[in-house]
Amino acid sequence: MHVVHLSKVTGIAGSETHLLMLLPGLAGQGIDVTMIMLEDPTRRADDFYEAMAARGVTVERVAIGSHIDLTLTRRLVKTLNRLKPDILHTHLIHADLYGMAAARRAEVRGTISSRHNDNPFRRNPAIRLANQRAMGRADRVITISEALNRFVREVEGIAPEKVITVHYGLNPPDFPANAREEGRRWFEYSGDRPVIGMFGRLIEQKGVDTLLNAFVQVRQAVPDAVLLIVGDGDQRSEMQALAESLGISEAVTFAGWVPQAYKLMPACDAIAMPSRWEGFGLVALEAMGSSRPLIASRVSALPEIVVDGETGLLVPPDDPAALAKAITPVLSDRPLALRLGEAGYRRLVEQFSVDKMIRGTLSVYEDIIQL
Repeated sequence: MHVVHLSKVTGIAGSETHLLMLLPGLAGQGIDVTMIMLEDPTRRADDFYEAMAARGVTVERVAIGSHIDLTLTRRLVKTLNRLKPDILHTHLIHADLYGMAAARRAEVRGTISSRHNDNPFRRNPAIRLANQRAMGRADRVITISEALNRFVREVEGIAPEKVITVHYGLNPPDFPANAREEGRRWFEYSGDRPVIGMFGRLIEQKGVDTLLNAFVQVRQAVPDAVLLIVGDGDQRSEMQALAESLGISEAVTFAGWVPQAYKLMPACDAIAMPSRWEGFGLVALEAMGSSRPLIASRVSALPEIVVDGETGLLVPPDDPAALAKAITPVLSDRPLALRLGEAGYRRLVEQFSVDKMIRGTLSVYEDIIQL
C-alpha cells in the first residue's frame, strides 16, 4: 500500500513532530510512505526535511506561493499522477483544500484528512464552507482527540460516520540519571530553586500572558521560584515587556526556540500549559514522559490527557488566580509533585503509545482500501 502524506510545513511544531513519529512507524509496518511538503520558498523548512529524510522517508518539496495559489492544485495533480498513491492523507488546512481537489482529479483511490487543532478561524463561515466542500471528498477524517471529534462534527458539520479519533502517541524518552542537574546547569539555576516550565510557541493560543500574571502570585508564596519559557513566536517581545511591567523579569527566563526542547523538561519541577485551546497538546505527553506534573487549562483535549488530581491539575483558562493556586502547592510539596509526575508517566505508557497511534492509523487505511 502506497500512502502519500501532504502538509504545509514551516518548521517543527506539534503536527510535524507527530508526522516524524507516525511516518517511520507506518514504514516499519510495511506501508510505502511518501511525504509531500508544501513549502513557502521564502521560509524553507530544511529542519523538517532533513529530520524526515534521516528517518528514511522519501520527501518531495512543492512550493506554495500564498494562501491562495492558483497553480497549486494543478501541480499537485501532476505529482500525484507520478507517485500513484493508493491513499492521500492530508494534514492542516492548506493540504486539505488543495490536496482533496487534486486527489479527485488524479483519481486517487482513498482520501483521509487528519485534524490537528480546533483553531478559531475554522468557525469563519467562508472557511467552513470551503472546508465542508473539501471534506465532502474525504473518505475519513481522523481527529487526534475526542474534543476535536466533537468540534469537527458539531461546528464544521462533517458527517459523523466519516470521523474517527486516533490519539497522538509518544514513547517516553530515555533521560540520563543526571538530566535534572544538567538542565539546571544549562540555565544556571541552583539545584534547589523551584522551577516552573512552559514549552511551546509564544502565541495567543498558548496563554503565556495568563502564566506571567499567575507567576506574580506564585512568587508571593514561593519567593525563590523561577519561570522558564522555552519557545518562540510573534508574542515574544510583548511577553518580555509584560514580565518587565509585572516586576518579575529577573525571575523569568525566555530561552527562545531550543531543538528537542523536551530534553530540558527534567530541569523543571512542574510544567504549565495555560492554553486557550488545544487540538491535543503534544507538550502534555512530553511532560508526562519526563515524569513531571502538568498544570493545564481545562480546554479542548487537555482533560482527555490530564486526569485532574491524579496525573496533574486542571484549571479554567484565562484565570491567573486559579493557575497560581494550582502551581504553588506543586512547587512547595515535593511528594505531591513526584506522585503526580509518576502517575502521568504511567498513563503515557498505558494510553498514548506510538504503537497504539500507528495501529489506529493502519486500521483506518485498511478500512479505506476495502471501500
